[in-house]
Amino acid sequence: MPQMRRVVLPLRVLLVVVFAALVAAQVWAVPGMTPDPADPSLEQSLVRWTMLTAGVLGLLCVQVVIGCTWTLLTMVAQDRIFSAGSLPWVDAIVRAIAAGWLMLLVALVCSYYFIVDEVSDDPVPVALLLLSLLVGGVVGLLMLVMRALLRQATSLRTDMEAVI
Repeated sequence: MPQMRRVVLPLRVLLVVVFAALVAAQVWAVPGMTPDPADPSLEQSLVRWTMLTAGVLGLLCVQVVIGCTWTLLTMVAQDRIFSAGSLPWVDAIVRAIAAGWLMLLVALVCSYYFIVDEVSDDPVPVALLLLSLLVGGVVGLLMLVMRALLRQATSLRTDMEAVI
């Protein structure tokens, strides 16, 4: 896999940039994007804290995926990706995606009942959450397929090494 080693370094650089951007978003952007009404009612405060919590925890799930991807890239560079040691990292990615998807679902339900009905008539946030939920579902299911392929390739490599 010498050709893959040339891809690992640029991908790691991009992962560091994305990770730093996510940390900045958790610290500055997400709290700044949540509504901060001048006269907060109970519903508005609940919406603010729900959105803030879902935003920060959702970005944390993406950071977990980046960390696991970093470890898998190390395994690619060392030509150990098709081993049993890679499966727990892929499982962690699947779990992080599932947790993020569930948080998006909770945020969608809360935003539908509180943002549209009580705070605002703007359907755009709900539509964006629905789109994110659909994309997250596709990514999660794709990772399940990739995990099955990795498991099968690991089994085949183990069988081939036993024959040789």
